[in-house]
Amino acid sequence: MELAILGLERAGKTSLFNAVTGGDLPTGGYAPGADPHVGVAHVPDDRLDRLCELFRSRRRTAAEIRWIDYPVSAFGAEGPGSRFLQQLGRADALVHVTRAFQSGSVPHPHGSVDPDRDIEALQLELALADLDLIERRLARIDAEARSIRAAERGRLGRDRDLLVRLRAPLESGRALRALEFDEPSRRDLAAYPFLTRLPVLLVVNISEADLPRAREVEREIAGRHGGPGVAVAALCASLEAELAQLDPREAEAMRADLGVAPESPAGRAVSEAYALLGLHSFLTASEDECRAWALPRGATALEAAGKIHSDMERGFIRAEVARWEELVAGGSFAELRRRGRLRTEGKSYVVQDGDVLNILFNL
Repeated sequence: MELAILGLERAGKTSLFNAVTGGDLPTGGYAPGADPHVGVAHVPDDRLDRLCELFRSRRRTAAEIRWIDYPVSAFGAEGPGSRFLQQLGRADALVHVTRAFQSGSVPHPHGSVDPDRDIEALQLELALADLDLIERRLARIDAEARSIRAAERGRLGRDRDLLVRLRAPLESGRALRALEFDEPSRRDLAAYPFLTRLPVLLVVNISEADLPRAREVEREIAGRHGGPGVAVAALCASLEAELAQLDPREAEAMRADLGVAPESPAGRAVSEAYALLGLHSFLTASEDECRAWALPRGATALEAAGKIHSDMERGFIRAEVARWEELVAGGSFAELRRRGRLRTEGKSYVVQDGDVLNILFNL
């Protein structure tokens, strides 16, 4: 799964990237022609710590999401980000960083700090890119329709009707993610790399002084810009990037000194993005490794087996399933089996968040 970080100039995109990936990249602007930064963020999961302690595991492996920090602030068809439009369309979700802090040393490129204005400006850039894609595709459809027989124009006509239907809401400022489609239209829509169809995490980059009211800021922004496929998180990206370089105990102590909550807002932003992607985690546990695996909500035990190894999917027999909290309380799989709390499930079992799976298979 892949998240694309976007934002206007000096919004704090690279600071956020450093905060969630533990990177230490320079901030303050990209060189012309620079490539995107690519990194991996681990999804916070306290359940892994409990299982690692129980099994005395040698390795702890969290679920991961790729984050990509794009080196431009304009993404219209003619803007400097136009060369990245195809890559953006392949992302699974967008992370839109918007600035809500004042800084004398880092002036806002538009002179004043206005998160609402900046959110709407980037939304307009993405909508214009989608509209340009529609116009180019309609021109190709019309040209192709003139060169084929009338009996063969059915598919082209269906595509044309869909694209024309999308044009009006985009021109009025609505994102495609907010529209409802029937299943055939959703399948047709998936063939196009529209940017406003993607879920979006709005990250409001606030100052350290505003950290005590971070949740209030989130509610305010969600009230004005929320909707289907939109989540909001407020954090101080520069502070989180600094804390990401520290040992967890040192970071916790620094948070205490600052008088802010001990949990990391950057970690919560990663978790919000994970949920926005429609993912949850199942777990595997042994002395060798305790691991969280990303899985789409609604996926089956057979699909979970394939996540672990293709051999497990091909030779799947059954899955032994324990709830993580019952496993921790019971102390072992054997004890849960004795209590009748270790379930046996087949291929079609829908895996739940926090299930601990032991896949039995034979090739």
